[in-house]
Amino acid sequence: MERTERPNGPAAAAFVAAGVGSAALGLFTVLSEASEWVHGVMELYVPVGPLSGKTTFAVVVWLVAWGALHGAWRSKEVSWRMAWTLTLVLVGIGLVLTFPPVFLAFAPKE
Repeated sequence: MERTERPNGPAAAAFVAAGVGSAALGLFTVLSEASEWVHGVMELYVPVGPLSGKTTFAVVVWLVAWGALHGAWRSKEVSWRMAWTLTLVLVGIGLVLTFPPVFLAFAPKE
C-alpha cells in the first residue's frame, strides 16, 4: 500500500482556531465587565448569568475561525512553528483576559 502525504493545513487550522476561541472568551469576559449593555447581552440564560453568553459566543467564534482557516489551508502545507506560536499566544491572551485581576480592572469604578 502506498502512503500519500497529506497537507498539514487542516490540522494547523484546528489548533489556531482553538487559540482564536480562547482569545475570544477572554475578550468577551473583559467586554462583559466593561459594559453594562454587553453584560446584559451576554446573559442568555438568567440562572447562569453572562457566562452563558460568553461561552456560547466564544464557541461560535471558534467554529467560524476553524471553518475559515480550514477552507483557506485545506490543501496547504503550513508552518508548524507559526501555527503553534500563534496558538500559544492566543491561548495566553485568553488566559490573561480571564484572570480576575485583569478583567476586573475594566469594571466601572463605583
